[in-house]
Amino acid sequence: MAIDLCNKSPDLVTERGPGSWAEAVPSEPALLDDLGTEQRDALNFAYRTTLSNVDPRFVAGDPAAWASDFGYALDRVAIRLDNRSNGELREQALRHPDPVMREQALYEYADRDHADAIELLEEAARHDTNRELRWDALWAIEKLGGATAVTTLQKFLTDDDPEIAEWAKLFISELQTGDPAFDGRPGLYTPGRTFDETIYLLIHCDLYVRLDESNTHWGKISLAPQGLARIYGQAHACPNVSTRERQLVIAKTISGLHKDGSPHCDNYLFRGFTDRTRRDRGNFFFESLVPRTFFKSGRADDPSQGVRQANIGFARYGTWHLEPKFQVREEAAIRYVRGRFQGWGHVNLARIAGRPLEEVLTPGNGVLSTLHDPEVGPMTNAFILGTFKGKLNDWDGDGVIDLNSRDVYSTAEGEIDSDQDGIPDKAGQTCCDYTNLLP
Repeated sequence: MAIDLCNKSPDLVTERGPGSWAEAVPSEPALLDDLGTEQRDALNFAYRTTLSNVDPRFVAGDPAAWASDFGYALDRVAIRLDNRSNGELREQALRHPDPVMREQALYEYADRDHADAIELLEEAARHDTNRELRWDALWAIEKLGGATAVTTLQKFLTDDDPEIAEWAKLFISELQTGDPAFDGRPGLYTPGRTFDETIYLLIHCDLYVRLDESNTHWGKISLAPQGLARIYGQAHACPNVSTRERQLVIAKTISGLHKDGSPHCDNYLFRGFTDRTRRDRGNFFFESLVPRTFFKSGRADDPSQGVRQANIGFARYGTWHLEPKFQVREEAAIRYVRGRFQGWGHVNLARIAGRPLEEVLTPGNGVLSTLHDPEVGPMTNAFILGTFKGKLNDWDGDGVIDLNSRDVYSTAEGEIDSDQDGIPDKAGQTCCDYTNLLP
């Protein structure tokens, strides 16, 4: 997650200047002493642990606690598999005809930690015609952090699009206090649907690829949210109030994979623990273990090089924040969720070598994997690590936040449910069966 480390080194902050916090706080700023104990602890811990992964001289204590993150270790040594020049990235970030490729160029440029990255992100967030690219650009600004990020985000608080304005408000509040903040729009819950909430997720990840058997050469692809969704599927977090503290479904759909135009459905049932010592939020650690057809070609639904049935595991952990104004079954709804995830994947290097990025970021061109299978394990060559955020949005523009209006093709237990009637198409089936699509 290199973009999250950008500008965090004390040397870099000193060299570039941290920006003026006087312009980045409201007229009556929230002082550290005014924050709650948990807010202060969270901010201090986040700041110290981030610094520790940049320069161990700036922390004290046991390195086992602060220097054991595998992703950060890989980020120091991995080479970039995106070899576009900085000039090409800037050009494509603003002018490529495909919004997914524009966004990918933005995130790659920010990940390289150039001094003008926030300026480029602001320009895209201001003028791009793709709504999701705009709020994803704001998220990248938050990731870069600092006073300059806050002053930039403040420019979007009165944006004509209420979702852009609320994302800006949320990101500013996180940078200043550690907690999100929201606007005052009402919410709408639709009875009779499978899930109490269908939360659209933004997911950013770094894909670290082992390039040879010696473990001494690693490559890195930093996937922006829309690029990741194009390859692996757009994800929705789907909780129900009665079970959300112990399980939820992550329902994914990949567009453009099936020739008939139907969405490729790929659902994951997660289970785990949630800490509810505070009534306004839940801290969770969940894991998923699901049966999947592993495609040795490295591309979903492509059996040309053989298949293998395996159990695929994934982990996600973070915090969800409740909105007391939004009531579902006499409980506050989840307004916002954020966290981290990690898992394993298989990248067919022969398929992507020498190809332009437009041919790499295609539907299904990468598959999740496992180390615990005698055939699949040796083919596993990618470590996937990233962050996610999701909040409830107004999807139809009526000024009301939609709690559960999104179409997700899953039962409450993660089985495929193409007509969304709560009954599985086939009992136990959690992913589209590729054999049904073969000629």
